[in-house]
Amino acid sequence: MFGALWRDLTGEAPGPVEITGPETVLPGPYRVAAAASTSVAAATLAAAELLRLRGIDPGAVSVDTRHAAAAFSSEKLVRVDGKPPGDAWAPLSGDYRAADGWVRLHCNYPHHAAAVCRALGVPEDRAAVAPAVAARDAWDVQEAVVASGGAAAAMRTREQWLDSPMGRALDGPLVVQELLGTAPARPLPESPRPLGGVRVLDLTHVIAGPVAGRVLAAHGADVLHIGAAHLPVVHPLVIDTGMGKRSAHLDLRTEAGRAALWRLIGSADVVLQSFRPGALAGLGFTAERLAAARPGIVLVELNAWGWEGPWRGRRGFDSLVQMASGIAWGAEEPRPLPVQALDHATGWLAAAAAMIALRNRAVEGGSRRVRLALARTGRWLDGLDRAPGGSTVDFAEFLADTGSGFGSVRYVTCPGGLVPRPMWTSGPPLPGSSAAEWR
Repeated sequence: MFGALWRDLTGEAPGPVEITGPETVLPGPYRVAAAASTSVAAATLAAAELLRLRGIDPGAVSVDTRHAAAAFSSEKLVRVDGKPPGDAWAPLSGDYRAADGWVRLHCNYPHHAAAVCRALGVPEDRAAVAPAVAARDAWDVQEAVVASGGAAAAMRTREQWLDSPMGRALDGPLVVQELLGTAPARPLPESPRPLGGVRVLDLTHVIAGPVAGRVLAAHGADVLHIGAAHLPVVHPLVIDTGMGKRSAHLDLRTEAGRAALWRLIGSADVVLQSFRPGALAGLGFTAERLAAARPGIVLVELNAWGWEGPWRGRRGFDSLVQMASGIAWGAEEPRPLPVQALDHATGWLAAAAAMIALRNRAVEGGSRRVRLALARTGRWLDGLDRAPGGSTVDFAEFLADTGSGFGSVRYVTCPGGLVPRPMWTSGPPLPGSSAAEWR
C-alpha cells in the first residue's frame, strides 16, 4: 500500500519505512487508520529524503498507526486551558432528512448559513430548516443551496457517484504534478532540519491546507499564514492547525494588500492555496505569474471536488464529499467516517508532495505545481480493501501542552519517526498577530 503511493508520488521505489500498530484504532469499515499511517509515512519519508540531500542521516523512518490516527483526530483532541475551544460545527450544519433521502448542509460560515436559508426561504433556525428540507427532494435542496452561494450535498451511493460526470472526472492521478517553468536548481539552505530555511506562504483555510502547512512547520519550515480580518474563521480549527506558524492579515480586495502578497511571494519557496478554483487567479495571482515572480516556486493547490468535471468550481468540504461520493452512505441514515479523513489525508499528502517538489527543485531546478482534491483522496480511500472496524482508543500518550496567545494549548504531537523528530517550536498564534513579512 505504501510502496504504491510512494511510486505514484515519485516514480521511485521507497526507502525503508516501518509502520507499526493496529489498524483497529478507529471505528468503521473504511481503512482510515491505514490511510492515516500511509499518508504520514509519505510525508515523513519525504522529509527524510531532504535530510539525505543535506548529507544528514535521518535514522530509521517509522510511523505508529495509533499516533497517525490521533493526528487525524486532532481537532477533536485540542484543548485550551483544559477545555474544548468550542464546537467546530455551527448550529445549522448537519445531516437533514429530505423527502427522498438525506442531504448535508454545511453552515460553518455565516454567509453559507445565510445562503441555505435564502434557498429554503426560512429564517436561520434549525427548527425552520428541518421541515423545509423534509418537504423537498435531497437533490433539489442541494442544487438550490449551491445556486444560492452555499454548500450542500445529497447522500448518494458509491455506484451513483462513480457513474456521475463528476465521479468519472476523478480518474486521474491522486496527486497531479507538473512543471510551471524553467528555473535554475536551488540548493536547500544550511540547516539540521529537513525544511530549515524554507519559507512557506500558507493561503489556506479549514483543515486540509492548514494541516499541510502545519506538517511543513513541524519539519522546520518558516510558515506564514495569511488571513484577513474581515473573513470569518472556525475558531477551534485555527487553534488546532496553527501549531508552529505565524499569522498575518492582508486584505486582498485592496491594491496595498495585493502588493504586500506579491512581496511575500517574491521570497517564498512554497505557496499553499485552497481558494476555490479561479478565485486567487481572479485577483491576478495566476500560477504563471507566480512562477515568473519567483522562479523555482512550488505551488500547492487544493480544492474539494477536483480540477476537472462539472463541480470543479463548487464549494465543498470533507463531510460533503463523503455524502456525495457514497462514503457516508447508509441504508437508513448517513454513516460518516470517524474523522475528517479526506481533509487530513489530503493535507499530509500535500505536505509530502511539496517536500518532494523541493527535493526535485534542488536537484533539477524548475518551478512546479502540485494539485490535490478531497474527492480524489476519497477515491483513494474507497479503493483500499475494507477491514473490520475497531473503536477510538485513548490517545493521551500523543498529547502535549504549549503556551499560546489563546492560553495553554493541549495538542496532538506530530507523528512520524526520524532524526531530528518533527516538532513545533511555538504554539498557535492569534490571527493577525504577526507582520506580513518574512523573518
